[in-house]
Amino acid sequence: MAERTDEQHAEKMKKKKAVHDRILAGKTVEKGLLIVHTGKGKGKTTAALGMVVRAIGHGRKVGVVQFVKGAMATGEKVVFDAFPEQVEFKPMGEGFTWNTQDRARDVALAREAWDEVKRMVADPAYDMVLADELNIVLRYDYLPIEEVLDVLTGRAAMKHVLVTGRNAPQALIDAADLVTEMTLVKHPFREQGVKAQPGIEF
Repeated sequence: MAERTDEQHAEKMKKKKAVHDRILAGKTVEKGLLIVHTGKGKGKTTAALGMVVRAIGHGRKVGVVQFVKGAMATGEKVVFDAFPEQVEFKPMGEGFTWNTQDRARDVALAREAWDEVKRMVADPAYDMVLADELNIVLRYDYLPIEEVLDVLTGRAAMKHVLVTGRNAPQALIDAADLVTEMTLVKHPFREQGVKAQPGIEF
C-alpha cells in the first residue's frame, strides 16, 4: 500500500474532523451519570479513581466508599487525604469475603458502607460518589439490589455515581448510563506468580 502524501493525509483528516464536528454538534445533553466498571480484568477501581482525580481537578467534591478495602493501607487513600475539602475517602471493608469467612459481619459492614453511600448520594454537596466494589456485595446478596437501584436511580439529576466490581448484576447494568467491562487478557499474578504490589494494585 502506497504511503499517503501530506496533502492526502490532511484532506482525509479534514473530512474526519467535519464528521466529528457534526456528531458533537448534536450532543447537547448534560446529566449526572450512573457508571459501572465490571469484568474480570484489572483496572475497574483504577479507572474510577482516575475519574475522581479529574473531578478534583475541576474543583468538585467527591465521596469515595470502599466496600472491600480497608484492611490494608492503599496509595490512593494517602493521595486523597491530601484533599480533605474535596474528597471524603472511607475504606470500610475488612478484605475479601473469603478472608473474613463471617457472613453476618460482612453483611453488617456492607450495610454500614452502603449507609455512607446513601448519605453522600443524598447530600447535594457531593458532585460524584464512588461505591468501590459494591458489585461484590451485590453478588453475595449482602444488600438488596432493589434498594440499591432505588437510591442510585433516584439521585439528583446532575450527580455522578460510579460503581465498581466484578459480576455487576444485570439490573444495575440495565439502569446504568455507561458500562465498561474490563477483559482479562494477561495478568502477572496468574502467569508469573507476581504478588500484588504497591502502586499497582494498592
